[in-house]
Amino acid sequence: MTKLIDHTVPLIRAIVIHPDGRSDSPRSAEGRLEEAVGLARALDLDVRAEEIVRLRKTTPATLFGAGKVDELAALVRAAEAEAVVIDDALTPVQQRNLEKAFDAKVIDRTGLILEIFGRRARTREGRLQVELARLDYERSRLVRTWTHLERQRGGTGSTGGPGETQIELDRRLIADRIVKLKTELEEVRRTRGLHRKQRQKAPFPTIALVGYTNAGKSTLFNRLTGSEVMAKDLLFATLDTTQRTIRLPQGRPAIIADTVGFISDLPHELVESFRATLEEVAEADLILHVRDISSPDTGAEAQDVEAVLAQIPAIEGRPRRILEVWNKADRLDDDAREDVQAQAARPDRDPQAAVVSAWTGQGIETLRQTIAGLIDDDPETELLLQPDQGEALAWLYANGRVTARDTDDDGRIRLTVRLHPAAMGRLERLYPTLIA
Repeated sequence: MTKLIDHTVPLIRAIVIHPDGRSDSPRSAEGRLEEAVGLARALDLDVRAEEIVRLRKTTPATLFGAGKVDELAALVRAAEAEAVVIDDALTPVQQRNLEKAFDAKVIDRTGLILEIFGRRARTREGRLQVELARLDYERSRLVRTWTHLERQRGGTGSTGGPGETQIELDRRLIADRIVKLKTELEEVRRTRGLHRKQRQKAPFPTIALVGYTNAGKSTLFNRLTGSEVMAKDLLFATLDTTQRTIRLPQGRPAIIADTVGFISDLPHELVESFRATLEEVAEADLILHVRDISSPDTGAEAQDVEAVLAQIPAIEGRPRRILEVWNKADRLDDDAREDVQAQAARPDRDPQAAVVSAWTGQGIETLRQTIAGLIDDDPETELLLQPDQGEALAWLYANGRVTARDTDDDGRIRLTVRLHPAAMGRLERLYPTLIA
């Protein structure tokens, strides 16, 4: 009889602690704890217990007071937890002391998000950015591994001079690796810059999806494009920018980009990892701010996203156009859904809002029409084509939106067409005789 081998890796048992009182965020402590649990589960941790700890003051050595540390240690033992997630930034000393007190691995918010980013990044740039952020984070925590600074290693060459301590060697190796990573990243970014210039030449408007993590951006992206980008009910399910070409009502083509989700109190080590996403957003003709309208913290989450958007300069003086997409309407009861739809329909609302469910498809066609209306402000041009200019006619239909067409007795075609400025530039180069 064949014996099947179970290759399933057992999940690491963990508890999640949210220290309340350390942040000025308008979000509730319960909402922040729920988010922290979501982050832990995104890392495949088996969350056995979760708790909010009210902090009146912090203790430099352990963050929590001695009595609370003892209580939490008892909770760790009762849950048989192997890891403790602290939803806050810990100093290296606090992290080390809590690990001793709990006899378990301690992961702070920064370390947790770094681990998730490390697992989810798919592009070369994404992986390089995450490794750079991780090394920056670890550089300040080398003392965790080498607390006995008297340990020394003599040596020559790459191992350093006589008497170089292990921690000094590790710091030097990390510094060397950081320099190498930054060089590689600059090369990748130069290449990406060339690709962006090529995209700017495309005669299509661009649309960027932004939003708080787990707002449903990837599900909406899939619904609009018919593609299969990974869309899961997990925080940071998408980390790398993905682009597709779509056709809007009346056949108007557009480029749409799905981007990494934002999050409150993003660790400073990871801010640079959002650079590619922010550049995509900065150059978009239209920003779709996707909100989980069913979340009790949807207002605070929107503020976090808006704070990031406010830091992005408009490109070439272009006014930024934003459409809020209130997603997950299927999770609301009938009364709440009616109230949300009434709010979105207010004529004085700025920015405009569309209520949808990317999961069920509710409101998607109306959203597509709204998007088309917001980006369909390209100037109209009247052109006269000769009967033998069929190639130019096909190009105009493929790259613009024909709003009127007449054919005279001689077979000449008079077109009224809306063209993106980039498309107009290409038209002038490809078919200069069409331009009066």
